Amino acid sequence: MSQQHVLPQSKETLLQSYNKRLKDDIKSVMDNFTEIIKTAKIEEETQVSRATQGKQDNYEMHVRAANIVRAGESLMKLVSDLKQFLILNDFPSVNEAIKQWNQQLRSFQEECDKKLTSLRDEISMDFYELEEEYYSSRYK
Repeated sequence: MSQQHVLPQSKETLLQSYNKRLKDDIKSVMDNFTEIIKTAKIEEETQVSRATQGKQDNYEMHVRAANIVRAGESLMKLVSDLKQFLILNDFPSVNEAIKQWNQQLRSFQEECDKKLTSLRDEISMDFYELEEEYYSSRYK
């Protein structure tokens, strides 16, 4: 029994922005990682000296690594935002949890009522027997 939830326009827009952030950040990680791998390859002789090329490659790798870290932090923020969105906007699951809790409490209440009724009946019978004993006793 699957229910399709129709989201208001603002929520739909928010989810689309989350999706765009996800794609952009993952693309950034992949692009920067690919470029780091390309930079790590040793190239044939160029017009730039090896020392200069090494420093430039080192700087480029640091920048790209920082971009990967930034994208990773952005993804962690996105996860946090999604959790918050789910907590604040997932009314059906909250209602379902409340309904289940109510059912548990009702069954516990019914169980207690049955036990109390049983105790009342037992006590009533015991009192009846004691009353009979008292009135039939010669030591009144």
